[in-house]
Amino acid sequence: MAKLSIRDLDLKGRRIFIRVDFNVPLAPGGHEITSDKRIRASLPNIKYALDNGAKIVLASHLGRPKGKPNPEMSLKPVARKLQELLGQSIAFAEDCIGPAADAAKRSDSAIVLLENLRFHPEEEKNDAAFAQQLARHCDYYVNDAFGTAHRAHASTVGITKFVPKAAAGLLMEKELEYLTKVTHNPPRPCVGILGGAKVSDKIEVIENLLKFVDSLLIGGAMAYTFLRAQGLPTGKSLVEEDKVDLAREILSHAQQLMLPVDHVVAAEVKEGAYYDVVETIPDNMIGVDIGPKTIEAYAKVIAGAKTIIWNGPMGVFEKPPFDVGTVSIGKAVAASGALSVVGGGDSEKAVKSAGVADKISHISTGGGASLEFLSGIELPGVAALTDK
Repeated sequence: MAKLSIRDLDLKGRRIFIRVDFNVPLAPGGHEITSDKRIRASLPNIKYALDNGAKIVLASHLGRPKGKPNPEMSLKPVARKLQELLGQSIAFAEDCIGPAADAAKRSDSAIVLLENLRFHPEEEKNDAAFAQQLARHCDYYVNDAFGTAHRAHASTVGITKFVPKAAAGLLMEKELEYLTKVTHNPPRPCVGILGGAKVSDKIEVIENLLKFVDSLLIGGAMAYTFLRAQGLPTGKSLVEEDKVDLAREILSHAQQLMLPVDHVVAAEVKEGAYYDVVETIPDNMIGVDIGPKTIEAYAKVIAGAKTIIWNGPMGVFEKPPFDVGTVSIGKAVAASGALSVVGGGDSEKAVKSAGVADKISHISTGGGASLEFLSGIELPGVAALTDK
């Protein structure tokens, strides 16, 4: 890795500011956490800092409070959950800057958690004065929030100008290591699998992956825009009409792009709806999944792969039985033994529903950030870290 890691810092007796991703789902009312996955993901880095003699200031956003305090998006429940997971006391600062934050930072507490960064509009504006206040009383900065690395905010970019060294945390380091491995000179054959609803969300990813993958397998609703570009019938399937010309242009130079040859179609997108498997989509039907011939063709390509990059489901996988394509592809990826990286969000849910999450080399914690990385875009939160 070209950037400093927390392992490169002398932490003993230092106070370090760690940007974490505690943007956890909360039950209505904001008092109860419904999934602590993101908190657990931050524990190795926090424990590493503690074990090496550091005092820690933790900061995160939660939800979209629109630049003003909202008790339903407070990080207080996160402080309680973190305390329980670590088995030690956490000091909670009622604000992320100002007297409350400064007092908490100067206290004897080994770990301080600041209140929601986005309670201040200056956070998302990357305001320099706000960033400077965040950095006060801290010796080093560590970014362990890969999920926000594609945002140039005060706590991801601005703060790095007010500390002597800015490094990647263990989770950030792992993300960058795997994403770099699969995109820079990957073991071959290298196979990309892209799904999801819209071509428009993935244009840069498609263009970038085509520079180095040996095969690019397309599924999900985005496939129908490509099929329309080939002049094939798509029935009532989701097609981005304004992207058909672009899809045609991509197809004209992308020899390694593979499209579905058969489809699961339904009269309506709901559980229990009438469905059929067809090679030509009828006018009154909606494409909801890739068909068995496509699954077989894609699985064959996947079986021979040495590297696999997967982002997006193959169909409406949250509504069985339209999850068969996604689950089958997940199982094929797991069985391939290839170096495999799965992008966050829906792709993560897909490998979990296929029951193969433990067979995937790396599941990214950042949906938007991993998409931007796969698009070949430099992430501001990574670029801002100190070079080795």
